[in-house]
Amino acid sequence: MSKRQLAMVMDLNKCIGCQTCTVACKTQWTNRNGREYMYWNNVETYPGEGYPKKWQSSGGGFDAAGDLQEGVIPDLEADYGIPWDYNYDELALGKQFKPNVEPTWGPNWDEDEGAGDFPNDNYFFYIPRICNHCSNPGCLSACPRDAIFKREQDGVVLVDLDRCQGYRYCIAGCPYKKIYFNPKISKSEKCILCFPRVEKGLPPACAQQCVGRIRFVGFLDDEDSQVHKLVHKYKVALPLRSDYGTEPNIFYVPPVASPAKFDKDGKIIEGSDRIPKEELEKLFGPDVHGVVKNLRDEMSKRKESGESELLDILISFKQQEMFRLDGNYYHHHDNSLKPVDERYLLGKNTAKFTSFKAVH
Repeated sequence: MSKRQLAMVMDLNKCIGCQTCTVACKTQWTNRNGREYMYWNNVETYPGEGYPKKWQSSGGGFDAAGDLQEGVIPDLEADYGIPWDYNYDELALGKQFKPNVEPTWGPNWDEDEGAGDFPNDNYFFYIPRICNHCSNPGCLSACPRDAIFKREQDGVVLVDLDRCQGYRYCIAGCPYKKIYFNPKISKSEKCILCFPRVEKGLPPACAQQCVGRIRFVGFLDDEDSQVHKLVHKYKVALPLRSDYGTEPNIFYVPPVASPAKFDKDGKIIEGSDRIPKEELEKLFGPDVHGVVKNLRDEMSKRKESGESELLDILISFKQQEMFRLDGNYYHHHDNSLKPVDERYLLGKNTAKFTSFKAVH
């Protein structure tokens, strides 16, 4: 058990799907050999099949009895998609702009598609996803090498690369499919919640660069933090797919505002919701209905009285107030962990690296 739990809350009402968080993470952590297809952070359009494809139906997590459920390892080509580049160097020669491989899938493949009958009731919204740094991680329970652990000081879930043997049971055990296999070093790798930044009092890169200011970061036991207030005081932030039984520590404020539906004459149907309630319940559980009501009631209260601590928090007038990270807290701990295995620096032609073939 960790002494404290570092957590994040994302307000889906403010996410614009710009992928700035994705780029921030990609350039800082996963722009290296073997990590080309890895997106420790990605923003999905919902409804959609996501990344990897159909991750919500790929197994893992725990059943009602607390037993680990079987899961599959996504296929690199079919479910992640082979990473591709473009022939930029040939454009000056008059060649047609094209990818260097035939794309099959990718982290943003079904962006903005959504569902419904346009323009009457079509809908979609964005869901940014990172590792949930669960209190009961499926990846940890699935690993036979004890290579996955939660840091004592903040509950961040990490992989011990010296112990990892690349069995990939962790990938099957994670219902969110947020742990990846690096074929260059034959090890599993994942989001580290930017703990080297957090130890210095800086927020994770995805949160720091967020254009919409949707991400709040802090400790769940810090009663003055926005994270604590949104999760425990106002209870408007919920975990994604809590039915998986992993007790996620990444929380979401569900979407409450969407355009109204139109009738056959093109007139607004008053009180209509484009986003089906059953879809929100699938993602965030039955408590989502009360959350949506509370948020709408708070919006009405704000219009009438001009006051609402909850909305002041969600509006995020000052970005620095969104992050409660006491760098001095970490001075009392041994922070000698190294998040990056430097063997990837040896490059793609190193003979000892093994090839990768996904196993279902």
